Amino acid sequence: MIRRVRRLLVTVTGSVAALACALALAGTTAAQAAPKPKPAVPTGVDISGERLDGPLKLRSDTRPNEVNLVVDQVKWLGAAGQLRGPAAKDLGPKYTVVVLTAAGPQRTYDLFPLAKGGPRIYRPGKQPDLSSSRAGWFFGRLNMPETLRSVGVPMPAQFDTLAGGIGGGERVLPEEALDPVQNIDTALGELQRLLLLNVGVVLVITAGLAGIALLVRRRTR
Repeated sequence: MIRRVRRLLVTVTGSVAALACALALAGTTAAQAAPKPKPAVPTGVDISGERLDGPLKLRSDTRPNEVNLVVDQVKWLGAAGQLRGPAAKDLGPKYTVVVLTAAGPQRTYDLFPLAKGGPRIYRPGKQPDLSSSRAGWFFGRLNMPETLRSVGVPMPAQFDTLAGGIGGGERVLPEEALDPVQNIDTALGELQRLLLLNVGVVLVITAGLAGIALLVRRRTR
């Protein structure tokens, strides 16, 4: 009986130790992974589209707030979007945004602030910086129409996407809720912590069983 209990404890302890080592190694590997290169800092944006006689040129040295507002509309897009977008008749006016860096044009996006069902963004596969990118459609931020209007795009005022009325306010939806990458990272972190907690519980139980087995062995001698 004692030998069977001992073999069982050895098997359980070995399995738990192997699992703990694997989780620790995974966490260490993720922590020591080479940091991603920081994207180039935008130096400006060009906006062209309906009712604009020429590109609206915004530069960080003269209009930094406006540049940040426009870049904020597209910087959070994920690696892949939807393959199909709304029908052409439901898209409304199109505004092409070109993000510039010190090296020149970097990224381009087509924005449809008045699309039926909410603002949409189309990211072409062919980009000015010659980087490989998967073409796709994305849902845009709800405040896209008001943002474009505030930087100089001739559009009717949209007051239902901002809280606080005319003159500013806050987004009705927090920025964190519109950032899928951050949500995925948070979920993975919570999952890793849950797994480590479970391993700790199993280790405590295993240690308790080992103590009981040792006590039983001493009493049966």
